[in-house]
Amino acid sequence: MPSALIVLCEGFEELEAVAPLDVLRRAGLQVASVSLGEGIHVTGRNGITLHADQPWASLRPAEFDCLVLPGGPGVSRLRGDARVRDLVLGFSGSGRLIAAICAAPLVLLDAGLLVGRRYTAHPSTAAELPDSLPDRVVVDGKIITSRGAGTSLEFGLALVGILASPEKAQEVARSIVA
Repeated sequence: MPSALIVLCEGFEELEAVAPLDVLRRAGLQVASVSLGEGIHVTGRNGITLHADQPWASLRPAEFDCLVLPGGPGVSRLRGDARVRDLVLGFSGSGRLIAAICAAPLVLLDAGLLVGRRYTAHPSTAAELPDSLPDRVVVDGKIITSRGAGTSLEFGLALVGILASPEKAQEVARSIVA
């Protein structure tokens, strides 16, 4: 069964983490969240605190088929942490799926993964990502990007379509009236 890992750090955009996590679990996929901080409680940009499934210290990246990076102001923490860069490069190097939403494609930029690729991101990243497309979700090989909180469900359903099947994504979409 395909599995996904969602990285949570202080200041993450809640919708961009919870919507994909929920949609992937509704599809029957294994999903785990990991805290970038020392504890397992992580507070998002809007003051909502989530309980991560595991702390970073217990992370076993090889167990996951897909890496999901939520955006929000916490992206600066993702960009500044060498462990995240190593994780992204590890997923890329082994040909696994990497998904980033909102400002999180900046992490992919830093890792050199957007060169020659089609991608989208939040409009606030335009100075660093001038080639960002206006599309709500962009799939380019093993890289999936999305615009922001308002596209979180589509982003999650795109992940289901790739990790499970397009039919499973349609089934989940119908069940939540998306």
